[in-house]
Amino acid sequence: MPAADPAGLPPVKRSPGKHRIAEVVKPKNMKGTLSRLWSLTKGRRQGLWLVFVLSGLASLSAMLTPLLIGKIIDSINNGHLSVTLLVFLLLAYIGDWAVRFAQNYIMASVSQRMICYIRKALFDVMKDLPLAFFDRSPHGDLMSRLTNDIDNISSTISDSLAQLMMLVFTFAGVLGIMLALNVWLTLAALAVVPLVFLLTRTVTRVTRRLFKKQQAALGRLDGEIEETISGLTLVKAYGREEAVIEEFEKNNAALCDVGTRAQVWSGYLMPLMNVIKNLSFISVSIASGVMAARGMVSIGTISSFLLYSRQFTRPLNDIASIYNVFQTAVAGAERIFEIFDEIPEPPDIPDALPIVNPKGDVAFEHVYFGYDPDIPILKDVSFKASAGARMAVVGATGAGKTTIISLLTRFYDVTDGQILLDGHDIRDYRLADLRRCFGVVLQDTALFHMSILENIRYGREDAEDSAVVEAARAAGAHGFISRLPEGYQTLITDGGGSLSQGERQLITIARAILADAPILILDEATSSVDTRTESRIQEAMLRLTEGRTSFIIAHRLSTIRDADQILLLKNGRVAEMGSHQELMALGGIYSRMYKTQLGIDD
Repeated sequence: MPAADPAGLPPVKRSPGKHRIAEVVKPKNMKGTLSRLWSLTKGRRQGLWLVFVLSGLASLSAMLTPLLIGKIIDSINNGHLSVTLLVFLLLAYIGDWAVRFAQNYIMASVSQRMICYIRKALFDVMKDLPLAFFDRSPHGDLMSRLTNDIDNISSTISDSLAQLMMLVFTFAGVLGIMLALNVWLTLAALAVVPLVFLLTRTVTRVTRRLFKKQQAALGRLDGEIEETISGLTLVKAYGREEAVIEEFEKNNAALCDVGTRAQVWSGYLMPLMNVIKNLSFISVSIASGVMAARGMVSIGTISSFLLYSRQFTRPLNDIASIYNVFQTAVAGAERIFEIFDEIPEPPDIPDALPIVNPKGDVAFEHVYFGYDPDIPILKDVSFKASAGARMAVVGATGAGKTTIISLLTRFYDVTDGQILLDGHDIRDYRLADLRRCFGVVLQDTALFHMSILENIRYGREDAEDSAVVEAARAAGAHGFISRLPEGYQTLITDGGGSLSQGERQLITIARAILADAPILILDEATSSVDTRTESRIQEAMLRLTEGRTSFIIAHRLSTIRDADQILLLKNGRVAEMGSHQELMALGGIYSRMYKTQLGIDD
């Protein structure tokens, strides 16, 4: 659970729930969602109360002006203009401006701090979620929740909340003044109120559902755009532009359709409310005319009352409109709370073991696992890797090679069986300690928008610059880094797009060397480079794996001939295991795969 921030905002409470972000769920009720949003304002309610008070003052100013105007008209009608009333009217207008200015300033500050915390809390929650969550969630949709949905909440809080407060004050105050001025005219104005509530309830019931669909469609479109841009090279290489455009147009059309329906239904309110407002004005005008003809009310009172009747129906109109705007914020909040309700990574068990000076002995004992419980990936997998040994894992695509690595690092937990590190089940260790035991070099290099120096130091934040350079030398990366115009201070952009695949890979190897982890994971580290670059990377990997337990997932079998042990997986089971020489002598699956790759005839 995220801790309270220094400013005093509370931690966000995560409700227990099932993984359901990928499902289409019914919208939650507005009351429940707004209640959860309100719970996030603890520590910032002082500012909100100040906005509340200022809203009351602004409403008071707005309410006094029609009364003062009516009094001024009566004073003129009686033969003398009241200068005092004119001064009070001027002060009321100036006070109204000053109060509204202060209200907007404070509301903007309070709302931005609230949104800043919500965004931070959401990001904190996401970092604690298991890898399975991100595997099944489109990245574009997650980005949409972090940006669009939170922005909708932000705009609603900053633009609508203070206005809503003021409108409620205005409605209550105007109603009280109208009753004080004339009860019968007030009853004439109130005759249309039931229509307001009926229409608002009908329209918002539909718009809530449509705005929920609109946000979901926007998330799908964002996901499609993010996926297309990241894979644009492949799209062009395979001539899939038309298919991509077709899919984009489909998602865009779906968003357009549901967005149009949401906006149309949302737009129904204003014209309907204007009709109701005019009906109210007409009924008050007729009633006041009749009463004036009978001498039951003064001209000044009628003038004030007509102005108040306008003020009376306007809050109803605006409240209905704001309530409709709230549908977008509620839809976004629901999508955000769905992430808050996700189950985080399993916490450490009570009295979890620390890892001190790990040796690197690894053993899989009768391990079963499936991403879907009904579809097992690994079936009764057992093997041992002694400390300092190089173990290669090979097999066809989908055999379970990468799954073994995901289980070893506890991105997922085994369904059955156990994985041991230095004789203890890895679930008995502190998760943070466990993951510090691993250095990782992947096929898809992960470089960040920072200098090459900082990218290498990502493996050990406290490393000196000299240690970074030494790691680069060991990886064989120092030469090309030194030839760059800015050397180690060269800024990596676009994931290292200005560097070759081999150069990016050497940087990640330098990162792993600097991390100095006792266990190494090399996942297809040479699969995307040419033969010459492969040899350089192989030399770096040999230096990297020396004295460390290493798990090498390889497609090119020629790169793992020196492995101490080779594990061949087939259909999630251990089909063969042994050294290169032993497996070649066996004449089984590995032998045939090796000869096929090297073009060796039997």
